[in-house]
Amino acid sequence: MTDMFTVYLVDDDPGVLKSLSRLLRAKGYDVKPYSSPQVFLEEHDEAIPGCAVLDVSMPDLDGLEIQDVLTTASGSHRPVVFVTGKGDIPTSVRAMKAGAVDFLTKPVKDQDLFEALSRAEAMDAELRRLRSELDVMRAKVRTLTPREREVLTHVVAGRLNKQIAGELGTVEKTIKVHRSRMMEKLGVRTVADLVRMAEKLKLSR
Repeated sequence: MTDMFTVYLVDDDPGVLKSLSRLLRAKGYDVKPYSSPQVFLEEHDEAIPGCAVLDVSMPDLDGLEIQDVLTTASGSHRPVVFVTGKGDIPTSVRAMKAGAVDFLTKPVKDQDLFEALSRAEAMDAELRRLRSELDVMRAKVRTLTPREREVLTHVVAGRLNKQIAGELGTVEKTIKVHRSRMMEKLGVRTVADLVRMAEKLKLSR
């Protein structure tokens, strides 16, 4: 576990918040406890490495709704661990399908919670690595000229230089120049690498 990993605890039961906070701090985690889901969502900072440990049943917003906000609406993909006093299969299935790390039943066993948090930390690190990789790729794409971007779209669609030249109303030699510069700027050597990059970035074809 790293020193920078934050656990956001969200539970409307003060006793649970207090006991889990004490347990996790003793283990070395940075803990941010919230009894209000709304306050948590207002203060949540997706830039901070960490995970959310959510109670399922809470007034106003339940844990599944918070998960939806975290993983869909905000696009932050924050790893989520659920704890519940009354777990039922449909709820746990829905939570896991939405990407939850684990679904634990109260009273939570310390070892089960620590193992879930360990998986959450690994997931968070991987998501941040992928996001950083995508940010670098997007920055490279932004260096392309409008014409180089057009050539990129045609190349990943499988068109030959001659076909691209015909579609763009220019000569094949010019397309070769644009294509060479485009691939150099993006740091790729083969069309296969270019296609993989385009797929990761969901660039239109």
